[in-house]
Amino acid sequence: MKSIWRRVRKAERDVYYFDSEQTAEAKACGQTLYRMIQEISREKKRVGVVFLCIGTDRSTGDSLGPLIGYKLEEHCPFRLEIVGTLERPVHAMNLDQYMAMIHIRYPNHVIVAVDASVGRQDHVGCVTLGKGSLRPGLGVCKDLQAVGDIFITGIVGGYGNYDPLMLQSVRLSVVMRMADYICRSIASAFQEAAACRPEG
Repeated sequence: MKSIWRRVRKAERDVYYFDSEQTAEAKACGQTLYRMIQEISREKKRVGVVFLCIGTDRSTGDSLGPLIGYKLEEHCPFRLEIVGTLERPVHAMNLDQYMAMIHIRYPNHVIVAVDASVGRQDHVGCVTLGKGSLRPGLGVCKDLQAVGDIFITGIVGGYGNYDPLMLQSVRLSVVMRMADYICRSIASAFQEAAACRPEG
């Protein structure tokens, strides 16, 4: 049975695990994300946030990032900087070009990288959140550049029984549930930011 959320120390950094079935905990995830954005903004003198949503709509398991980009762009009540949607996905073949564009267009922004991932079988359906970059494609044996100041991943499959067709057989309901959870968490983070902003 999954815990609602917990913090695990990995490679000298904190990684938080949230169970996407526990929808009430999306606010706690959002509060943790907001704190991380604030800390990195202070440390690195960043003045904005851009969400880099990685994946492709050609594979159910790898569609998490583009789904989140689409949902944030279409339905989030806050205006966010989004790179990677169903219409314009960011994937292995164009990641370098999009990263070059981000560095030009958003040079002083915190980059939050969002992607699907593989993990322990009993963690499927969990959302992970942590400071630092992520390496897209590791779960499918692709060696891509590390990206992001903060990472959010949704665990769509187990690495113990990995085979090349695994991402094609992930249930869309699992991906959609994690996409909804992550979008609620991001919206909650920006509600927190709005509440902390001085009036006037």
